[in-house]
Amino acid sequence: MNIVRIGSYQLENNVIVAPMAGITDRPFRQLCRRLGAGLAVSEMLSSNPKVWKTEKSMNRMDHSGESGIRAVQIAGADPELMAQAAQFNVANGAQIIDINMGCPAKKVNKKLAGSALLQFPELVEEIIDAVVNAVDIPVTLKIRTGWDQDNRNGVEIARIAERYGIASLAVHGRTRACMYKGDAEYATIRDIKRSVSIPVVANGDITSPEKAKQVLDYTGADAIMIGRAAQGRPWIFREIDHYLRTGEHMQPPAIAEVRSILMEHLTNLHMFYGEPMGARIARKHVSWYLQTHDSDGQFRRVFNALDNSEEQVVALEQYFKTLAAN
Repeated sequence: MNIVRIGSYQLENNVIVAPMAGITDRPFRQLCRRLGAGLAVSEMLSSNPKVWKTEKSMNRMDHSGESGIRAVQIAGADPELMAQAAQFNVANGAQIIDINMGCPAKKVNKKLAGSALLQFPELVEEIIDAVVNAVDIPVTLKIRTGWDQDNRNGVEIARIAERYGIASLAVHGRTRACMYKGDAEYATIRDIKRSVSIPVVANGDITSPEKAKQVLDYTGADAIMIGRAAQGRPWIFREIDHYLRTGEHMQPPAIAEVRSILMEHLTNLHMFYGEPMGARIARKHVSWYLQTHDSDGQFRRVFNALDNSEEQVVALEQYFKTLAAN
């Protein structure tokens, strides 16, 4: 298995948590790291300095007491503001800066940020050049395969990235036009890997240890990045890492361990966000964890009506007691 280096940092393994807005906050990153992720990238932060002091941005920038390498993703379309955002986050403890050119969301793209930038290779050059020269730490880049099926320019963007000093490149196997629909394709990622010598990270639809191995074998990528498949299943990182190292499957976590992981996550969300925000954010996570157990959604409907942390803890404890008794 490849040892992945990003600048001067060596990852513990080659399974990475994708940055996901509203999801990869500090409690989630810490949990994924503890459960086997080699690196966890934070939610994207806007390069607009006017929002840096908002509660949402302050939470996204909070890395206090965080273990492992602190990788922070920034998003924007103005080279100078992106450079300033990089410097601001380095001053705030970031050890790797990741540039977002992969987000397909409309509200990001209409500001020409995220994957919209793939339409403008010259602007891509300017942004990468500005950010790389603004900081003394490694800068990574996340892209899609292109803007749409007719404009898959991932190889061209990858070459620009390498030329201007990007330390590692993550590629989601869809165009911006695909959003998250259809199946990810890996042929473009394979072409990108063959065209550059920097580490390439494959992303998109990697939902199992077997799929992780297939994608790595097919693309020749150095690492894989997991996003949606980790929602409600943060132990997927140790399962994939174990399979890649040994060729054997780990036992899935017993219900007692699922309970313990979920309660830890819940408590950390409550502590991190306080009331009532912690309870609100916990709802989506709990819903993901319980998808397979609460197949008719009955408990989740009840849980989603609870708006304080104490009620949530009591309800979940009771739910797992009932589950264990059946």
